[in-house]
Amino acid sequence: MNVRRRGSAAVLAAAAVIGAAAPAVAADPSPSASASKPAALFGTGDPQFDGVWRQSFALLAQDTVGVIPSTKAVEWLTGQQCANGSFAPFRADPAKACDAKTMVDTNQTAAAVQALWAVGGHGDVVEDALDWLKSVQNKDGGWGYAPGGPSDANSTSLVIGALTATDTDPTKVTKGGKSPYDALLTFALPCSKDDGAFAFQPDKDGKLLPNADATAAGVLGSLGKGLVTGPGKKAAAATCADKPDRAQAAANGAAYLATAVAKDGHLKSALGGSPDQPDYGNTADAVVALAAQGGTDKAAEPLAWLEKNAAKWAKESGPSAYAQLIFAAHATGTDPRDFGGTDLVEGLNATGPAPQGVKASDSATASDQAADENENNDDSGFGVWWFVGVCLVFGIGIGFLLSGRNKKRQP
Repeated sequence: MNVRRRGSAAVLAAAAVIGAAAPAVAADPSPSASASKPAALFGTGDPQFDGVWRQSFALLAQDTVGVIPSTKAVEWLTGQQCANGSFAPFRADPAKACDAKTMVDTNQTAAAVQALWAVGGHGDVVEDALDWLKSVQNKDGGWGYAPGGPSDANSTSLVIGALTATDTDPTKVTKGGKSPYDALLTFALPCSKDDGAFAFQPDKDGKLLPNADATAAGVLGSLGKGLVTGPGKKAAAATCADKPDRAQAAANGAAYLATAVAKDGHLKSALGGSPDQPDYGNTADAVVALAAQGGTDKAAEPLAWLEKNAAKWAKESGPSAYAQLIFAAHATGTDPRDFGGTDLVEGLNATGPAPQGVKASDSATASDQAADENENNDDSGFGVWWFVGVCLVFGIGIGFLLSGRNKKRQP
């Protein structure tokens, strides 16, 4: 694949998802408020720890629902890239060259790759970022958060998503004869002992412990999916094996997630010894992973919980949260403009620069479908956007996806 040749002339509105994270597939920092936030940046918080991350999620989510992002917002993201192709969370002065003190990382870089490939028109930036990711690949085939750091399931899955999103075969990206899949499967635990979960990394004693967030990421990574993905086909049940292959690892991980959300409909997190709290972000990641591995039925329970409870969390948390919910809606064929009564698209757009508009094909089709709906209201609850999102953005309208991809590849 020649990303530079294929992507540099693409139009901004090309169609794109993912993921890990998935889902966000890495933790989304919670920055403090800042009065000096750049006008082109999504969110109101201090971008020191997550500027590129949240910008990438926002742009990718907008593209996923047919919204054409602000040119300034895209330019801000491309301007954050270092000369070597990597991205740091935030560079206050992009004109100043990156140096050894610039804290670049694989997660921001992989997220930026997926967003910029989706919106199109920045093949040089994408190719340079991929080259940097390949240059810091560990000998086990994986990646850690910081370049050279020990590989972990989340970071490795994020990079797999960046590779597959850009039509790069992860099996051909190797170091020491090891591919990213080889590294990822070292974190997969046998279902006979640990319910088939993925671990994030070995703990201080070298043990692999089940981790729901890493499992959501690991399922998507094993499937070769990025942050944006549609519902998969119903898959076979989990199979206990000491060394599962990719398909088995994904099935085992999905079974673990299904069990984890079965009681309350959501995942939990404990903060500083306080009682367990609902983990909205990781639950959204789990919805994407469950839908991608085994179809929308598997994700029905946590999806329903998010539709009922996540609106306040998204409003308080900002663009990354809205994006995660949009990814969950997309993965399940759910209307993102009526997600439990909340318009996720409107909410996301309000957190950043005004978008250019919607893609012409989406707008025209939505108008036609609206007319049909007025004549044939079946009370299905999915509405106009379900048809547009599923038929055009997912894959039923495969011509639309192919058209978007071809736009990215035009020389």
